[in-house]
Amino acid sequence: MSDEEHHFEAKGDAGASKTFPQQAGTIRKNGYIVIKNRPCKVVEVSTSKTGKHGHAKCHFVGIDIFTGKKLEDIVPSSHNCDVPHVNRTDYQLIDISEDGFVSLLTDSGGTKDDLKLPTDENLLTQVSLFDSNKI
Repeated sequence: MSDEEHHFEAKGDAGASKTFPQQAGTIRKNGYIVIKNRPCKVVEVSTSKTGKHGHAKCHFVGIDIFTGKKLEDIVPSSHNCDVPHVNRTDYQLIDISEDGFVSLLTDSGGTKDDLKLPTDENLLTQVSLFDSNKI
């Protein structure tokens, strides 16, 4: 046995789930949902009325938040769906160094300097177009 004492700070989520359950009938447009194991932003929701054979159904159309692909799902309104935990953070661009690192201004007034611009020409063009549209 060791005589050393170990102290741990609780900084992470300790392996908490990336999703939480939510009843399908309560998910609205501009919300989030997991469709085919992909996190999506809901762009369209329609609900059918209860028929003689069961539950009302919700038809979701979502856009994958990472790939931009359109996905659809139909779920009974009383069933639970997985909803991803989504945190969005906006930064203001301060500077781009010659070696490709960017300086970003955080909401708290600090800077974030550990991000490097992509080297993929296609992606770099998209970032440049996106940035010039903000100015």
